[in-house]
Amino acid sequence: MSPIILLSFLVAYFGVLLTVSYFTSKGSADNSTFFVANRNSKWYMVAFGMIGTALSGVTFISVPGAVGASNFSYFQFVLGNAVGFLIIAYVLLPLYYKMKLTSIYTYLEERFGYLTYKTGAGIFLVSRTIGSAFRLYLVAIVLQHFIFDAWNVPFAVTVTLCLVLIWLYTNKGGLKTIIVTDTLQTTFLVTAVILSIYFMAKGLDFGIVETFEAVKESSYSKIFFWEDFIGSKANFWKQFLGGVFVTIAMTGLDQDLMQKNLSMGTIKEAQTNMITFTSVFVVINIFFLAVGALLYIFAEKNGIDISTLATRDYLYPEIALNHLSIVPAIIFMMGLTAATFATTDSALTALTTSFCVDFLNFNKKENPNDPALVRKRNLVHLTFSVIMLLVILVFKLINDDSVVNAIFTAASYTYGPLLGLFIFGLFTKKAVNDKLVPYICVASPLILFFLNYIRYFSIYQLCYWFGFNYPQCSYNGYFVVAYLSG
Repeated sequence: MSPIILLSFLVAYFGVLLTVSYFTSKGSADNSTFFVANRNSKWYMVAFGMIGTALSGVTFISVPGAVGASNFSYFQFVLGNAVGFLIIAYVLLPLYYKMKLTSIYTYLEERFGYLTYKTGAGIFLVSRTIGSAFRLYLVAIVLQHFIFDAWNVPFAVTVTLCLVLIWLYTNKGGLKTIIVTDTLQTTFLVTAVILSIYFMAKGLDFGIVETFEAVKESSYSKIFFWEDFIGSKANFWKQFLGGVFVTIAMTGLDQDLMQKNLSMGTIKEAQTNMITFTSVFVVINIFFLAVGALLYIFAEKNGIDISTLATRDYLYPEIALNHLSIVPAIIFMMGLTAATFATTDSALTALTTSFCVDFLNFNKKENPNDPALVRKRNLVHLTFSVIMLLVILVFKLINDDSVVNAIFTAASYTYGPLLGLFIFGLFTKKAVNDKLVPYICVASPLILFFLNYIRYFSIYQLCYWFGFNYPQCSYNGYFVVAYLSG
């Protein structure tokens, strides 16, 4: 696939987004528009647009790629996500609407105190900045590999270009623009997934029924894994419960997606939005897994050597851009770009909102839409764009793991204290020592990291002493235990 064709598509794509931004922010680029879209968003647009934000480029590339190693076990996690979304709809959203929040972390101030509030908001800023940077990094390396390497463009320039374009179309309209662009980008994403299945099926000479049967009968279609609760990462209860808690933490306690729910006029609309979103979310993930199975079936039939790929994340772009025709290639780029930029633009808006409300106290100003505050918000928005750029460049230097694992590892440490604070506040009436909360919230992930490190180090030593290679031991020392037990 010619890099010029792919670049032309990107230029046209961002041209559409900039045009949408121009019309949605025209004459109404104040802080109320930027933060909560004047609280008059339509629930059906938010529900559909949230799909693109929730999935991201990680889902678009890594979930299909991971099918070769873990089959459809990811769907167990998705089922947990669905339960988590229902808990958000009927436990968290009523609380947020009752308090009429702009930033959801304001709840922590009323419940626990000033320092707890600032700690919770700070955790979000760190977590979302890291998570969004990792997601954009994934797409940036694909763009770099398949487009910009042809002209020896430095990776830093590629990332900078992406962030500049995102900043341009989100800087004025904020959430009001995001809701419209997310709807557009989700349309591109869903279309890309469905058409990817169509073109791969066509390349395999499959009809609709044959495609369904090929996926169903393949060795990749196993969903439920009940065995080995302790040792297997694919065990149902691990995946399901992980999906529930990750969803509550990374969606329900995350300013990004909750900001969109708070932009609607009533709690009923917000709950309808979440239920609709959950239904579409589950279905679209089934399609992603089907894409993954078809990718491996296509590779096997066409003699594509998967072992030559640096990572499984490259499988989808490799087949779409180098083994199918120009139309599927453009469709792939459309879906990948839509998934990633729907996540990143939304994250930048949420980060700006949280910092302005939680640390600059915009919500306590007599006139939040004062031109001076609008200029200050613009500066904050630009600053977070620069911070995200720096995080991506640092991550490129140190990353030696898959992007998916890196994201969830980072989230597991940073979102843990936030989840604990909200659960303690919602399900108990006890007070806390506000002054100690920041220290505990910093110490807890550090202690967990240390214990995790000791666990891996100890297993490695046991494997070494008993003559096993480390990969043989799995992560829980299964073979060592088996050896000792005879």
